[in-house]
Amino acid sequence: MSTKTRRKDNYFLLSLGCSKNTVDSESMAQLLDNAGLRGVTDARHAEVLIVNTCGFINAAKDESIEALRELASAKKPDQLLIAAGCLSQRYGAEVVAKVPGLDGVIGTRRWMDIVDLVGRLRARKHPEPLYHLPTEAATVGSDERGAARVSIQGASAYLKIADGCRRPCAFCAIPLIKGTAVSRPIEAVVREAKVLQARGVKEILLIAQDTTDYGYDLGMKDGLAQLLETLVVAVPEIPWIRVMYAYPGYVTDRLIDTMARNPQLVHYLDMPLQHGSRATLLRMRRPANLDWVYKTVGKMRGAMPDLAIRTTFIVGYPGETDAEFNDLMGFVRDLQFDRVGVFKYSHEENTPSADQPNPVPEEVKDARYNALMEMQQGISLARNQALVGKTLQVLVEGEGDGLSIARSYRDAPEIDGYVIIDGEVPAGEMLPVRITGAMNYDLTATVDMGGPLVIQPGVVYGEGAISLSSIQ
Repeated sequence: MSTKTRRKDNYFLLSLGCSKNTVDSESMAQLLDNAGLRGVTDARHAEVLIVNTCGFINAAKDESIEALRELASAKKPDQLLIAAGCLSQRYGAEVVAKVPGLDGVIGTRRWMDIVDLVGRLRARKHPEPLYHLPTEAATVGSDERGAARVSIQGASAYLKIADGCRRPCAFCAIPLIKGTAVSRPIEAVVREAKVLQARGVKEILLIAQDTTDYGYDLGMKDGLAQLLETLVVAVPEIPWIRVMYAYPGYVTDRLIDTMARNPQLVHYLDMPLQHGSRATLLRMRRPANLDWVYKTVGKMRGAMPDLAIRTTFIVGYPGETDAEFNDLMGFVRDLQFDRVGVFKYSHEENTPSADQPNPVPEEVKDARYNALMEMQQGISLARNQALVGKTLQVLVEGEGDGLSIARSYRDAPEIDGYVIIDGEVPAGEMLPVRITGAMNYDLTATVDMGGPLVIQPGVVYGEGAISLSSIQ
């Protein structure tokens, strides 16, 4: 069998960037599979080559262009190379100019047209690249072409509840790339959650550019809380439901109460705050009411004393003074967040911040990044040390060499820490462990089947427990 024959009707899909991009990649793969194509892991054996690009910051752009160039340089005459995703949506013509041999471009707003684009490329009579970059952001309901908006990663799954963003953040290009916020119908989200439950998934992570804006365009008030209240009834066998990407100012009393009352909703909230200086936040066009943050964090911790809060900050934003950075340091010191991600400001074309004066020198950005990370490491270590001797429920992600790697409710996949267990436990299992040691980001533990434990719906311990591997 020739190489050309082997390539026919096969596709290779490389997904770059965040979990939201991964869901789009999985959805495109479903549509390609439904059309009779078959995914392969070796680009040499595929007729259709797709890179779902990231275009959020400069390093991600460079990675996407390099991946496209690498595939283009080895591409054979019978292969088609398509650039999809964020970078394509924002810089379609520029991507084509930088990647000789690119055949097609499809953006984030019409990922569901991937099969149509492949058909057009196969039928084209001229070698010029085909662009498919409509400006409308209609990505829900029938437009999804029946593709589930999920990405299963082991025993966890990302479930996209909305796309796009209507927030005015000065530094962010997401509205330029994705368009305004478009929520998925609640029945579609619930239907997919039920499928995940039937497949034995133990954790659902709800994702969107802004989960707390869910339902606004559908006329819903407190839409995220409504969705969560519906989900806990619809999928009682999912032990963990985790909320990502909450927007400051939109964590309502109803949302806090809903999370506190339902044990399936893990006591974890990812709420990017971006800065701790009112002056900087105003220039960022972000919510600048720091009193609200202090009060709401206090309210959340009062309702859920074990709440783990993850946030992110930007250092080196244009005009950030020493005093403003010191405000940020004091803010982080006051609120003692469990998890913090720090980013150095990246200039983004065509965003309001691109025209702001007084750029911060790179060496100052580096120094501020290091100072904030060093302080947060001490905070994280202290919060981890407070858990030594306690029992936590964990979800095992892998095992080998006499150890197992797991996550507790405090840890979202890929971005937070791990619980390292002495002994090998099959991936996908949920079980209680006793914490024996603490590091800056990770914990060590031993299996503790006899420790105190709150039984959660769908989790069975001891004799008769069902492992994920036994579920077909």
